Amino acid sequence: MADTKKLVPKRRFKEFRDAGDWEQRKIGELSDIVRGASPRPIKDPKWFDNKSEVGWLRIADVTEQDGRVTFLEQRISKAGQEKTRVLYEPHLLLSIAATVGKPVVNYVKTGVHDGFLIFLNPKSDQEFMFQWFEMFRPKWQQFGQPGSQVNLNSDLVKNTSIMLPKEDEQAKIGNHFKNLDNLITLHQRKLDKIKSLKKAYLSEMFPAEGETKPKRRFKGFSGDWEQCKLGKLLLNIGTGKSKYIIHDTQSTDTPYPILGSRSIIGYDNNYDYTGDFILTARVGENAGKLYRYSGNAKITDNTVFMQSDSLVFNFYLLLHSDLTKLSFGSGQPLIKASELKGLEVVAPKDNEEKNQIANFFTSLDNLITLHQSKLDKLKNLKKSYLNEMFI
Repeated sequence: MADTKKLVPKRRFKEFRDAGDWEQRKIGELSDIVRGASPRPIKDPKWFDNKSEVGWLRIADVTEQDGRVTFLEQRISKAGQEKTRVLYEPHLLLSIAATVGKPVVNYVKTGVHDGFLIFLNPKSDQEFMFQWFEMFRPKWQQFGQPGSQVNLNSDLVKNTSIMLPKEDEQAKIGNHFKNLDNLITLHQRKLDKIKSLKKAYLSEMFPAEGETKPKRRFKGFSGDWEQCKLGKLLLNIGTGKSKYIIHDTQSTDTPYPILGSRSIIGYDNNYDYTGDFILTARVGENAGKLYRYSGNAKITDNTVFMQSDSLVFNFYLLLHSDLTKLSFGSGQPLIKASELKGLEVVAPKDNEEKNQIANFFTSLDNLITLHQSKLDKLKNLKKSYLNEMFI
């Protein structure tokens, strides 16, 4: 549907397919653009008051709430409000510092930091513009000098061209993306809830440090868990030898990538190891983070591998444990296989209890993977729509 002059988008709602070309305008023609203001010195406590009804918008609030600001923890005082711009109704804003080019809508009374532009008296649909800025955000980088931080000022933004449909089509597009954003938020909340649940279960279904019984237990099991060294639970533990990576991928069980090179390096079918492994980085800032792998592998020499009969249970046992405490060194923290082998742990004596715990957490991780997959698909769908429904 798009022509060579790019006057219509690739994807368009059916009722607008014969509505004609979009119109090119300057962003500055569509609203009065002003910059926020910050009281100085910004850390002076007189500018803030926890009892104030007006919140104080910071760059951090934008990233935490992904641009739709419904809550502001910091509140600005009456004196501070006289030194800033206060919005009492929802407005479109644009971040011009730190997280550059991120669009924002405030849904609460807001004092606006000088790191934002405010779009007053809009002559276009607010939600359409919010989504257009999301689409255009990567392109702001072209205005920066190589190797320097992009600086967005009001004149630059005002003079940027935008292609616009009529108001009714703007509203339709904006509402479409807002519904998609709501769906993304819903799935993100579900995912966060399950992850929080897993974290809580890990703390309750494994004994706390210095204890030998968990707070939460499956029916039919009682008595103390056995205290022993991790090496007793393992069949094999050691440090990899290869300089190559296994795969440049992510575990379905944890968000941690295999540790080593960041890119796939080709190698033949002569593998160093085979089987089911628990892997953890031996050196660097990721030392102590875990990954599960099954199959043939070339294991990097900055990785510790572990094998055992109850591998899945031991994986979650180690997730519950703080392995980072075993690392040492200031430059590149290091974990030795011998240190892991000597780690004091507690584990059930009954293999059936191990199996039930392993199955429970595996089910939780499968649910996490399912929701993460749905969330990723929705985000990719939105990205595709942004590319196809705007010019």
